[in-house]
Amino acid sequence: MKGSRYRRDLPCAACYDRGMALDERDFFNSRNETRTDKLACPRCKRTNDYQMRWVVRTRKDRIPPGADDRDRALYGKLRDYMIRVDDSVTCKTCGKKFDIPSQHSMVFLQKGDAGSAATIAQGDDDSRFNR
Repeated sequence: MKGSRYRRDLPCAACYDRGMALDERDFFNSRNETRTDKLACPRCKRTNDYQMRWVVRTRKDRIPPGADDRDRALYGKLRDYMIRVDDSVTCKTCGKKFDIPSQHSMVFLQKGDAGSAATIAQGDDDSRFNR
């Protein structure tokens, strides 16, 4: 129809009723965890242990149902990782609130035990900061 608001001659690729791609949450199991870390206050220069909240995301053991070829390729490349929830802490000595460095906000985990602090990957080849 000429001048019609809707086009009926579009291929099926432009339709909205096709299956949607899987979301990142479909590939990972998430759990909250609290860990301690030594940080130095920029004001008083004293080092203390601070509790920080992390979200640990571990890859599921099976690919979710409804995955297409693109999702299967993505699933093969996924790694376990942690995301820090807290952005700042309060110094235990002077009471000044300070920010945690942002380069430590996401940490990849090595294969094996995801709960152990010893399995945190220190040398990541994908990182721009390791060059």
